[in-house]
Amino acid sequence: MAQKVVLSAFVLGRVWAQDAAFVVPQRADTISSFSPGSFVAPPVVQRQAESPSSRSFAWAPALTAGLLATLATRSRQSRRARGGEQVQRMTLEACDEWIGKLNLDAFGKEVHELGRRLKAEQGEEDQKHLRKMIFWSRLCAAVGLGTMWLGPNPLSVIALSLWTHSAWTMIGHHVCHGGYNRTAPSGRYSSRGFAIGSLGRRIVDWFDWMLPEAWSVEHNNLHHYRLGEDSDPDLLERNAETWKGNEKYTMPFVSMLLWKWAYYAPNTYKEMKVAELRRQGKPLPDGFDPQAPLTLSNLAAGKGKGIFSVWEFVRRVIGPYFLARFFLLPLPLALVNPAFFASAVVNLALADVLSNIHGFIVIVTNHAGSDLYRFQVGCKPKSPTFYLRAVTSSANFDTGSDLNDFMHGWLNYQIEHHCWPDLSMRAYQKGQPELRAICEKYGVPYVQENVFVRLKKTMDIAMGLTNMRRYPRELESEKDIMVWSEERARVAAA
Repeated sequence: MAQKVVLSAFVLGRVWAQDAAFVVPQRADTISSFSPGSFVAPPVVQRQAESPSSRSFAWAPALTAGLLATLATRSRQSRRARGGEQVQRMTLEACDEWIGKLNLDAFGKEVHELGRRLKAEQGEEDQKHLRKMIFWSRLCAAVGLGTMWLGPNPLSVIALSLWTHSAWTMIGHHVCHGGYNRTAPSGRYSSRGFAIGSLGRRIVDWFDWMLPEAWSVEHNNLHHYRLGEDSDPDLLERNAETWKGNEKYTMPFVSMLLWKWAYYAPNTYKEMKVAELRRQGKPLPDGFDPQAPLTLSNLAAGKGKGIFSVWEFVRRVIGPYFLARFFLLPLPLALVNPAFFASAVVNLALADVLSNIHGFIVIVTNHAGSDLYRFQVGCKPKSPTFYLRAVTSSANFDTGSDLNDFMHGWLNYQIEHHCWPDLSMRAYQKGQPELRAICEKYGVPYVQENVFVRLKKTMDIAMGLTNMRRYPRELESEKDIMVWSEERARVAAA
């Protein structure tokens, strides 16, 4: 390596200091960069006639000038890359080489403009599409509720599970993001009042294990705007670090069965309570780690002390759902035949387990895998870096028809959803091919695979068999970087 540097320096110096005319090098930022096997020398500024006596010592200033030019060029190459520059870095791994070639600003501009156009095109057709999906969800409810008294059976279990799943992932999810605020701002399906404010609205609009207000803080604010960072509450690779020994191989499968009420409900409620304390300017309890996942078992062990109690969690979050879902809903059947009531409870319980599995498969897999990126610092919303992270830290599944997308809970458009969180389901269908084309144009990896392929990659991350990629900190666009302070955390949570 040293021989190559000296040789390049000598050749460059000879060109620059040709005929023994030593010229002081220009500033480093005016020197053209070179790659192995080729270089571009700066223009010769001046030539002077040489004498025969000076020719024998011409190599000295040439070599000196060449070394200075080479070192300056190498120093420039090693400087921190800025977003949008065409940067050549010889230390990048093969899977990261696209980063050095990316025109980040141009990429971000095209993604932003596509989102603006999709938003402007939303209208009555999006409302019709929403009503269609609501009808499908309610049809599942009718089938499940109408047959659950027949004894444990797959039809009731699947229908009830799809009802619960679609009410969350499609209706509650997109409405709470504001995906239909512009097409029906005063309607029922607006984020301004959907499922929040009272137990009645929660029951009527979206009734699940999670408290909608808590889910909105954890998901809409923290997860979406800190995607792939250590402060992302849904970062599986970090959350799975608490599993030790054989737990690494058993807990991922156990979590699939009960993750909504054992993990997601308490952890989303924790994020809401932490946000409330920050808004009030109150300190967090000593020893409390706000980034650590708070599971039901951790809560029972006292790790939520100073944030909320077990009784508060049961009374406000999971208690109402448990009572209404597994007792009040099938209670009328007990008046007809106690056996009908028992059958209904069994079907509802099995449907809940299936809904947990279904949700785990299409939700947790969105942001886990050895081909997705993690990040060390925060970034400004709607910046080019924000759009880049939405793409490179997310994975899509198979996309296409309404039926296919319904079965995926519309979470198969996760890349588009993270670029533009407040669009309708129909807008994601329209925008997906165009966003993929933009990514191909700029060389940005766009990950789209079958959901079960993603499940395998997710389990590998959870078990510690593989690792997610780390986006090089030195290649981040500094103008897009933002440090999450306590004040900004309060603003984001507001």
